Amino acid sequence: MSDTTPTTPSGAESVPFDSLPAAERRRRVRSWALWDWATQPYNTVILTFVFTALYLNSDAFLDPAVAALGENDPVRERALADLSSGLGAWITVGGVLVALLAPVLGRRADVAGRRKAWLAAGTVVLVVAMFGLGFVRADPAYFALGAALVSLGSVASEIAGVNYNAMLTQVSTPRTVGRVSGLGWGLGYVGGIVALLAVVVATELDFFGMDTSDGMGYRVIAVGCGLWALAFAWPLFRHVPEAPPAADRPRVGFFAGYAQLWRDVVALWRDARTTFWFLLASAVYRDGLAGVFTFGAIVAAVSYRFTDQEVLIFGVLANLLAGVTTILAGRLDDRLGPRSVILWSLVALITCIVVVVALLPAGKTAFWVAGLTLTLFVGPAQAASRSFLARVTPAGHESEIFGLYATTGRAVSFLTPALWTAIIALTGATIWGALGIAAVLLAGLVLMLAVTDPLER
Repeated sequence: MSDTTPTTPSGAESVPFDSLPAAERRRRVRSWALWDWATQPYNTVILTFVFTALYLNSDAFLDPAVAALGENDPVRERALADLSSGLGAWITVGGVLVALLAPVLGRRADVAGRRKAWLAAGTVVLVVAMFGLGFVRADPAYFALGAALVSLGSVASEIAGVNYNAMLTQVSTPRTVGRVSGLGWGLGYVGGIVALLAVVVATELDFFGMDTSDGMGYRVIAVGCGLWALAFAWPLFRHVPEAPPAADRPRVGFFAGYAQLWRDVVALWRDARTTFWFLLASAVYRDGLAGVFTFGAIVAAVSYRFTDQEVLIFGVLANLLAGVTTILAGRLDDRLGPRSVILWSLVALITCIVVVVALLPAGKTAFWVAGLTLTLFVGPAQAASRSFLARVTPAGHESEIFGLYATTGRAVSFLTPALWTAIIALTGATIWGALGIAAVLLAGLVLMLAVTDPLER
């Protein structure tokens, strides 16, 4: 393909957002933000707190003879570790696919005016993956299927998220981009809360008498998350129009897109240095933020001896606090600038992690206080990162740049897991692995200090 004059897709609109009636602007903002609400249960329920942590990484997928061994038996512990590493391997494969595909697909979406189309495709694949998890029985033979579907869902979520993030500029103005971004993240956290509460209620009521053998309870939860996404994602596709194509940029074939991408990165270095350096800095500290989600529940369960139920309750409260502060921080973003929100959030996160490590002898109360305090700053850092990039991205390059945003994050995604693993191997205690997360956040903070915000000058 070499068409240099892409046509405007059906449903695309070039009317400036701030020229629309106020009621229409509000409807589009709400519709856009609901996508976060619709898809967050995948991250909260399936990836973090329930399906992978309590089901795929459980003795349900061990050889029955091994599962029957005592909790502290080294053979059983090694088998459980093999499940964790196997899941990690599948997710790593998904991460590589995202790194390879996200920027090129993002560029094609920008050029052709197909952001919403790619978002729809990613959403459909994500829902299919969640429905597929409903077939993952509690049997070692089904572990690979479950891990593969979780990885597929992650890829679909990331690809969809690239185009969803790029659409932020279509539902906001330079004065409101921070609060709109915060609203989306905040609704996502609240969606995660409601989904987790539903899981807690279902668990307490023994799934309303349903037969939960063979992993049926967890399988129903996965399908429920898919139905949730279908129920709440549709307003975006109904009320937010497609982006117009970038008529000044040539459309090229898929593989030629990598060469064009390199030229675009060089141009980014030459003409948009702030964007270039922010992509680097955010890649590092966002890996630390991912580590908070990935390993936080492990610290609670292993080091602070939280029960499964306590982990779920902590997840509900954590998402509630994160959702509220993220929405509020969006207004600070517009007033003080996203860079300031990011810097102060990183400082607070590092401090809270150090406190969690230092106060281990104080028991569970210390984690409840310091851990929940930590959650106040994760969402604001994420939302401000998205709004900062939206502010400094050249017009017409949004999907491509957010594709690079996803790719750079994947490029260094080994940092936190590597430090976590190395520190625990050296010390023999899980709690010290949290300092690896703090170290990555500190490195991101130092890099972020060198990034300037054109709006704060």
